[in-house]
Amino acid sequence: MAIVTVGIDLAKNVFVVHGVDASGKAALMRPSVARGKLLELIASLPPCLIGMEACSGAHHWARLFVGMGHTVRLMAPKFVTPYRMSGKLGKNDAADAAAICEAVSRPTMRFVPLKSVQQQSELLVHRARQGFVAQRTATINRIRGLLSEFGIVLPLKAQTVRREAMAQLEDLPGWTNTVIGDLALRTEPS
Repeated sequence: MAIVTVGIDLAKNVFVVHGVDASGKAALMRPSVARGKLLELIASLPPCLIGMEACSGAHHWARLFVGMGHTVRLMAPKFVTPYRMSGKLGKNDAADAAAICEAVSRPTMRFVPLKSVQQQSELLVHRARQGFVAQRTATINRIRGLLSEFGIVLPLKAQTVRREAMAQLEDLPGWTNTVIGDLALRTEPS
């Protein structure tokens, strides 16, 4: 029987692949597929429906599999969870791959749109910026917390914290002025 649906549990280096035939019977169970062998395995299959959880690397793999003629559907992990047969197999990668295979074939499943390389590139810029903003906010809050140890209480506004921290440097004891000065410089807008 030909494999019609495949579920892949993605990971960093070793993947789990679970495929079923038209009757829903498991016809392909690979509990350990090395990263370098995944493309070869998927290329050896006839065009079929492939399901994966939308996670790091999923869009990359999906584009490759679509290029081989497969239909690929990505799902949010929270929508796959109900299909895990925890009573039978427990929580493991093989159970996850089987659950993904089951979930992708459900008519009511909601899928994540496949992102192009351009879309992923644009999102990367936003995520990187968001990370820098979070780091700056954390640093400003760290400055406020450290200075409060010396009775210097500053408001939340970043510009005010920078200005007031720099104005207080000469009055801070020991290494404190160096630490606060370095932290304040890291919060400067670029």
